[in-house]
Amino acid sequence: MKEVQSGIFFSADRKDMDVDTIFRFIKQSYWGKSRTFEEQQKALANTLNFGLFNNGKQIAFARVLTDHVFFAYLMDVFVLEPYRGNGYSKLLINEIMAHEPIKYIDKWMLATIDAHSLYSKFGFGTIKNPSRIMEKLSDRAKEIHQ
Repeated sequence: MKEVQSGIFFSADRKDMDVDTIFRFIKQSYWGKSRTFEEQQKALANTLNFGLFNNGKQIAFARVLTDHVFFAYLMDVFVLEPYRGNGYSKLLINEIMAHEPIKYIDKWMLATIDAHSLYSKFGFGTIKNPSRIMEKLSDRAKEIHQ
C-alpha cells in the first residue's frame, strides 16, 4: 500500500481487498444485483483490483479487465457512502490510470449511468463510432440492462 493522501492508502494488491465489503456494495448497486458471492470472487480473481483504504478499512474500489497492452475496461467503481464528497473517486481513478503496468493502454472503456462528469476529467468521452460496437447479452444480463 502507498499513502496517496494523508491517512488514505492505495493498493493494487488483490490480497488487500475486502471481498465482503465489495460484494455488499455491488449487490446493492444497479449493475450488480444479480451477482452471487462466488461470481464476485471469480470476477475479482480474473481482473486487476484497486482500492483506497482509511485506517485499514476499504473505502473505495474499482477493477480493470485488460490485456495490459491495447485494451482496458474499467468497472465496479465505487466509494462507500460515508466517504463520498471528498474527492476519493478522482483519487482512485487517477491512481489506476497512473498504475505502471497499465498506464500506456491504447483504449479504455467503461459504462456508466450517472458519472459522466467524473470520467470526462480523465479523458473518457462518448464512443466515436458506436455503429462499430456490438454486444451479446445473456438472458440474465438482458434483465439487468433493460
